[in-house]
Amino acid sequence: MPTYQISEAADLLGVSSDTVRRWVDSGRLPATRDTAGRRHLDGAELAAFMRAGADTDPGRLVSSARNRFRGLVTSLVRDQVMASVEIQAGPHRVVSLLSREAADDLGLEVGSVATAVVKSTNVIVETGGDRHA
Repeated sequence: MPTYQISEAADLLGVSSDTVRRWVDSGRLPATRDTAGRRHLDGAELAAFMRAGADTDPGRLVSSARNRFRGLVTSLVRDQVMASVEIQAGPHRVVSLLSREAADDLGLEVGSVATAVVKSTNVIVETGGDRHA
């Protein structure tokens, strides 16, 4: 079973290492210590924690789309017809092309909070480059 150090879990959760430590210290997120005293999080328990936290927004619209990336608009390019919106959601960069009218209606601007909702029948899954112990 893979395990993750505090900093690795923080990267996956899109929060600071201090936040993960607080969650562990408060008992919200289980962790064990190795012989050197470093805390490690079990991969399955971390996945369960992430799943449980994914649907905690009671004001969210009900939708069949399950892939939501809440973040900050980091780039917005508008022309007369279309707009390109870039959202940085934790470690994830999501780029969307939409009508300029839709971007204007949403009030999008660099620095505003937005959620990219992704529904796709074709999703590529990759591994590699990350440490999995």
